[in-house]
Amino acid sequence: MLSVKDILEATRGRLVSGEDRVFSAASIDSRTIQDGELFVPIIGERFDGHDFIAAAMNAGSGVLAGRHWLAGHPSDFGPKPVIAVEDTLAALQDIARFIRKRFSGPVVAVAGSNGKTTTKELICSILALRLKMIRTEGNLNNHIGMPLCMTKAADDTDVMVLEMGTNRPGDIDMLCGIASPDTGVITNIGMEHLEGFGSLERVRDEELSLLKYLRRAALNGDDGYMLGGISMKYNFPVTTYGIDNGRSEITASEIELKEEGAGFLLKTNGDSIRIESKLSGRFNVLNSLAAASVARMLGFDLKDIKKGLEAFNGVKMRFEIRTSGGATYLFDAYNANPSSMRASIMELVRMSGSGVSQKGGRSIAVLGDMLELGDFSGPAHEEVGNLLLEHNIGYFIGVGNLMKKAVSAFGINSAARETSEEAGTDLAKMVRPGDVVLIKGSRGMKMEKVMEIIGKSAPENNDYGQSEGRK
Repeated sequence: MLSVKDILEATRGRLVSGEDRVFSAASIDSRTIQDGELFVPIIGERFDGHDFIAAAMNAGSGVLAGRHWLAGHPSDFGPKPVIAVEDTLAALQDIARFIRKRFSGPVVAVAGSNGKTTTKELICSILALRLKMIRTEGNLNNHIGMPLCMTKAADDTDVMVLEMGTNRPGDIDMLCGIASPDTGVITNIGMEHLEGFGSLERVRDEELSLLKYLRRAALNGDDGYMLGGISMKYNFPVTTYGIDNGRSEITASEIELKEEGAGFLLKTNGDSIRIESKLSGRFNVLNSLAAASVARMLGFDLKDIKKGLEAFNGVKMRFEIRTSGGATYLFDAYNANPSSMRASIMELVRMSGSGVSQKGGRSIAVLGDMLELGDFSGPAHEEVGNLLLEHNIGYFIGVGNLMKKAVSAFGINSAARETSEEAGTDLAKMVRPGDVVLIKGSRGMKMEKVMEIIGKSAPENNDYGQSEGRK
């Protein structure tokens, strides 16, 4: 809980109007701000949050305003507090730092190229059994979203679980400078945001910079590239987890990948317990091990870990298994980079051609552009087409200019479409009962529209697909 006095101390601001009171959190959205929250107007490339101060004042309980805006507005705003600061974004980050300094519980940072959000939510599913926590919500893992989530800390908060995203060098250092994490997990190193980094090595250096701030860490023991890039000497405990690396401390064996969900034997320090997860895919077994590693570092036993992992139902648009009209959809439309794209394609191969699915249908990939890859875009998309061809995927619809290279590499039984709506219309005409369909692409491609069109289409309208093509 933040008082006006606290905010003035944290931001070195000035109380322009109103009286001291306590805020429950900060908000940057005048449309959703609640009574008791402090409005922080953020200035973006195409908007200025100060334009919405009047609406925010009506709904919320106070405002943090830039001095430039206050210079042109009256000083009497009524009883609700108005605090003047030089830079509202910097002030929001200062408030989060102030909260962190007063917070005595563990702060968990979740970093890595893929699986961060699912891993974070798995961690929270376990920790919530015994602890009160705050977490970064949705994709709020950057220099605005993370400190905003931190303002929700209350007097009875036991732990913070914070996802840390990055798209350029220095982002992790900046986020750690705000959150000061003591516990962390790095899920993996993959080809993410190469437009901002320029090389995979620089991605690795950025993610591994988290280690400078920690007192204990969990690392993916199966990711040899990540482990090979660690140059610092540890003076804190490190837990490794993995499936393939037999030297990892937390492992999974007897893995049973199902059409929906997965079962595996979780082993650690001579103990083991059977997990029946609702999450599909081998990569989610690895995410579960990452969460279990963090929970073990925080003192949770295997029974709690089992209960937390098995209770988790997944994250929206992240490899959801859906059915419609007798077809199965692997709906993984939140984001995409070459590493996550390969993992999802391999799950399509497994579910459509490895004997797991007995429905006798075809495999169909509907894939949108992978954005922010810079000079790597062309080869990365061509490789997608080659991977689909290598594994005998039946049909392929590529969405966007970049996926045209993948379509060209794949050849027959493929089509290039400009928008996800066009791809959804095509898919609705061709899909039939028993088919297994992967829908994936970068967030900017809005691949969820494909699924929306499928949801609206009636199975009896599916008149395409008489040619068998590849199975």
